[in-house]
Amino acid sequence: MIPAALLEKAGRRLITIAQSARLVTAAQAFDQPETRLMVVLDMAGAMVGVVSRTDIVARISHCTGCSCTEPVAAAMTTDVKCCAPSDAVEGIWKWMKQTGFTHMPVLDSARRPLGVLAARDVLETLLEDREHEESLLADYVSGIGYR
Repeated sequence: MIPAALLEKAGRRLITIAQSARLVTAAQAFDQPETRLMVVLDMAGAMVGVVSRTDIVARISHCTGCSCTEPVAAAMTTDVKCCAPSDAVEGIWKWMKQTGFTHMPVLDSARRPLGVLAARDVLETLLEDREHEESLLADYVSGIGYR
């Protein structure tokens, strides 16, 4: 299960855009250096894909730059690996490590986005869990708190 603190970080990272929005609108949102991935939504607010800086640059290079009128849907990736709040953090990390993807959308049961997980945050959470387990084991071996 994804811890609440990790979901909160993922929620702060979430940036959404309508699939009908223009590519130049999406490109402007990438002006912020922390923006790595935008979740593309349909009219009902469900995720239909994601778009990255690379997707935008590749697509805008085929049209006329800032006057590009193509929709975000033309550049988005639709085959996206997502996770749910109930998924195990270890499984999410394993998939990120195997594929090299550093971001993953978190969706609710209606495919509405809750946030975007970053590999760095996932790894930090796993390390904190391991450190806590080691501390408990050391306390147990030392007999602290077990009388």
